[in-house]
Amino acid sequence: MPDISVVIPTYNRLDTLQYVLPTLLAQDLPRDRFELLVCDSQSTDGTAEFMHAAAAENSNVRYLPGAYSGRAMARNAGIAAASGRIVLFNDSDILASPDLLSTHLRRHDERARLAVVGWEVQVKDLDDYRFKRDHPAERGHLHPPSRTKLTWLYFLTGNASVERQDLLRVGSFDESFTGYGHEDLELGYRLQKAGVTIVYEPGAVNYHCQDVGHQDQKEKMKLAGRSTVRFYRKHPDLAVKVNLGMTPVSLGIHSFLTKTPGIVGYFDRRAETSKFARDLVQQYHYVSGIKEALGDRPN
Repeated sequence: MPDISVVIPTYNRLDTLQYVLPTLLAQDLPRDRFELLVCDSQSTDGTAEFMHAAAAENSNVRYLPGAYSGRAMARNAGIAAASGRIVLFNDSDILASPDLLSTHLRRHDERARLAVVGWEVQVKDLDDYRFKRDHPAERGHLHPPSRTKLTWLYFLTGNASVERQDLLRVGSFDESFTGYGHEDLELGYRLQKAGVTIVYEPGAVNYHCQDVGHQDQKEKMKLAGRSTVRFYRKHPDLAVKVNLGMTPVSLGIHSFLTKTPGIVGYFDRRAETSKFARDLVQQYHYVSGIKEALGDRPN
């Protein structure tokens, strides 16, 4: 039985998956100690052909296609099929360092009831990945060096591992989160409430290869806002409201900006060259999603 199972949800991401899979196969662990489970939501870009070939060549690669309604359902299929004691979540556009799996396993060997979140380095493309891979000083920082423990707010499943029995104990991912955002944070919330300690391990490095344009990010933020309301309706906890920005202050600022569209337009036109402008506009769309969802009936 493998020690660790890597669950990789995917949908039409062969452009990056074809580079991601080799980095996961090139781990410093023996092949019999880990398995790779690719959970494909019926891609139409050649993913099936690529994965059938990969599984035929590598006995520790398993291809799990299905009519998954989102990343939560796809990951749950991987959890259900996993043979390892530890489940590591890695996406189909995130490339692994050679010691990613062994570093996660080393932390889990320290104690039980642990969730380990690694360092997900953001890169724009494959050239940027190779540069930051070879120049560690250029990676920046995800968390301050002094931070060792995390809350559910930082349970991001592009680089996170949990004991499979703990995932099953809390019910795995909530499959009602079918849109973008927060299915991982909500799982982290339940894990933490169940007594699982979430720790940060900066030595577990992988590289998230994405370059989302401003216009696309605005739509993603709106969807994330809607997911915030779903999260809060499931867990009516003040900490959820505060940490996810669903507060009277944020709602009030949004109302002011809505009444003065010229301000939003001004910053939107400068979003490509100003991080402050980009963050402000994207936050505006995030709260727009919250307000839209608050107007819906709970389901």
